Amino acid sequence: MGKTTVIGWLERTFAPSARGSTIRRELVAGATTYMAMCYILLVNPVVLGATGMNPGAVLAATCFASAFASLWMAFHANYPIALAPGMGQNFFFAFTICGPIAAGGYGFTWQEGLAAVILAGALFVLTSLWQLRARLIECIPDHLKASIGVGIGLLIAVVGLRWGGVVVSTPGTYIGLGDLSRPEVLVTLVGLFVAATLTVKGVGAALVIGIAVSTALSLLMGRSDFDGVFGLPESMGEGFLAADFRGLFGRAESWTIVFVILFVDLFDTVGTLIGVTERAGLTVSGRLPRAREAFLADAAGSVAGGVLGTSTVTSYVESAAGVAAGGRTGLTAAVAGILFAGSVFFYPLLEVVGGHFEGVDGTVLYPTIAPALILVGVFMMVPVGKIRWTEPIHAIPAFLTIIMMPLSTSITEGIAFGFTSTSLLHIATGRARELHWLAHVVAAFFLVRFIWL
Repeated sequence: MGKTTVIGWLERTFAPSARGSTIRRELVAGATTYMAMCYILLVNPVVLGATGMNPGAVLAATCFASAFASLWMAFHANYPIALAPGMGQNFFFAFTICGPIAAGGYGFTWQEGLAAVILAGALFVLTSLWQLRARLIECIPDHLKASIGVGIGLLIAVVGLRWGGVVVSTPGTYIGLGDLSRPEVLVTLVGLFVAATLTVKGVGAALVIGIAVSTALSLLMGRSDFDGVFGLPESMGEGFLAADFRGLFGRAESWTIVFVILFVDLFDTVGTLIGVTERAGLTVSGRLPRAREAFLADAAGSVAGGVLGTSTVTSYVESAAGVAAGGRTGLTAAVAGILFAGSVFFYPLLEVVGGHFEGVDGTVLYPTIAPALILVGVFMMVPVGKIRWTEPIHAIPAFLTIIMMPLSTSITEGIAFGFTSTSLLHIATGRARELHWLAHVVAAFFLVRFIWL
């Protein structure tokens, strides 16, 4: 296929000219989007590795699931939005679904967790096909929509601070400031400073550069080993078709975690699609054309992620970096997807980044990854301004939702406290009809869970 033929095909498929863009601009935007979100390739194997999953297999699944979902978005919705396993969803998978029961988790195996991801993705497909997502969105009070994302961000940031050794467990107060002179803490703080500075300056790849600086410093200190650049991970197919549905439904809590996966992914997707498409000027009279196709890309990506061996795939708000670079069509997402697929060949280099230290109290630290987690937490604080803090009936449940997630290390518990307190306060003050009836049903479900499970 000649150059002219390729350009013609790209123009017919994605129509960049009709959206005021060019093929060259779309290619640059796709690379920009990839650089803004490829930190997930470094973080996801570490986070899911806590469940016993093979980091190499997680990396391969992350690469291929991101590529699949991004290409689906590109060709079916023609939006400049790339997808990958979501931050927040991966923490829910690792620390709540598969976390030890003694630490507040459910104790599912990672194979059972993958089954929950697939099932939630399949339900997301149905909500997209049957237009049920609008009803699900309507039943959730605005203060909970805002506070759930904030709580997840706070949980991620706290984990980042702990993985960087900046905060540590202490007797009496339970958590306190770590020894800032230790090498692992210095690696974290330097990487954080660099990433934060670049973020302020508007550099799209700020998180990746911060991680790279932390890794370079770790290598200079002799705390990390360089094993090359090119190579495929061993056991890269370990998570493929490993989902255990029988084990999942052997537990009463199975539908709880499926609901939470679906719930969090739904609102992540809605917020990202609205935010990025508005910035790209793709909304029409406040509505999103081809919304069904965009939701299906997200849902299909989640199913593919579970099949391949990773946590829930979702639309990434970092796609806004590509939009800022001029991306207006699915070609931007396609370029990002292709780059994700090619990343699997750089496993030795990515493995260096995910190396761990041992803290003074014997805990495992990941100081090269920690700066990205801390800043992701910052980015997820934005919705806090939408909460009406002067109205206690909204402020109290919102606060409980936010604070319970990091304190219990559980996204589910934060959502449960939020729904339950919202329903009970509205009933107790004679304002029950102000809530959608489904919100009361969800609250009753969580209340029963608190009492009997």
